[in-house]
Amino acid sequence: MDIKYSVLDLATVIQGHTPADTFPRSLELAKTAEKLGYSRFWLAEHHNMISVASSATAVLIGYIAGGTSTIRVGSGGIMLPNHAPLIVAEQFGTLASLYPNRIDLGLGRAPGSDQLTSLEIRGQNYYQQHNFPADIQKLQTLFSAENAGAKVRAIPGEGLDVPIWILGSSTDSARVAAALGLPYAFASHFAPAHFLEAIEIYRRLFRPSKHLAEPYVMACVNVVAADTDHEAEKLATSLKRLFIGVITGQRKLLQPPTDDMTWDPLEEQAVNQMLAYSFIGGKEKLKTKLDTFVEHTGVNEIMATSHIFDQTARLHSYELFSEVIGELNKVGVE
Repeated sequence: MDIKYSVLDLATVIQGHTPADTFPRSLELAKTAEKLGYSRFWLAEHHNMISVASSATAVLIGYIAGGTSTIRVGSGGIMLPNHAPLIVAEQFGTLASLYPNRIDLGLGRAPGSDQLTSLEIRGQNYYQQHNFPADIQKLQTLFSAENAGAKVRAIPGEGLDVPIWILGSSTDSARVAAALGLPYAFASHFAPAHFLEAIEIYRRLFRPSKHLAEPYVMACVNVVAADTDHEAEKLATSLKRLFIGVITGQRKLLQPPTDDMTWDPLEEQAVNQMLAYSFIGGKEKLKTKLDTFVEHTGVNEIMATSHIFDQTARLHSYELFSEVIGELNKVGVE
């Protein structure tokens, strides 16, 4: 087994704190992940969400990349309907010029927000049909050295190797990633329903490209690891309360864990469905569940996102997760 492991961060704002407090916490996590051997640290573009401070994703990527030295930093993802491909190429070309061979560009086709916010972001373009595959190909052209003779060029960006990933939470993006021969990252941490179907479609329809010879699947999952199963379950109440806010539309800052997790049965059922690919527990429990998950899905990489209130506990969770993956990889080699 040779599974890479990475981090997805939303710069989650916890109760009693502000985005200004949050960004140094994200940088501390990135530095820790770098020391622990994580492959990449991605930030997600969301808008109009009180607990998510990663809305200016490219800016925050620069902050994280500037504070680290080896870990890859990127977007998980940039929501392409919100941006002109030229602007994305220029932004990530700038990042790739500042931090060579360290920047990833993950692209999503969703707006990363509600309809009203999307209208504010896109203006009249909101009413135009968005062509996701065509915009990806525009980006590839703008990044290519062959575009040097074109009337519209991405400076910086042109001629730079900025790996493009396709993100998805349904089967549509799987087909796009397969047709373009690009790596595929699935948001199974909140949209597990179509995960297995999507990666099957991606692998079956995959067409090799100059970017990628064989299918490459990364699954994003929720991870809450602690020294004991009981402690992990308590820490995970913050995650569950966050998802209740998503389901009810009553979003709050990330709440502290609680010993009294009382909730509506229908809400509980809905949250548990969304958290189907969540790994909560001590090392032995995680090892068993992750081994089964990898065996069943054949993923190449696992990206962990951990909504944990206490920073020390969050850093420890990522430490334990890295140890579990390391042990699984060692067993695979033996």
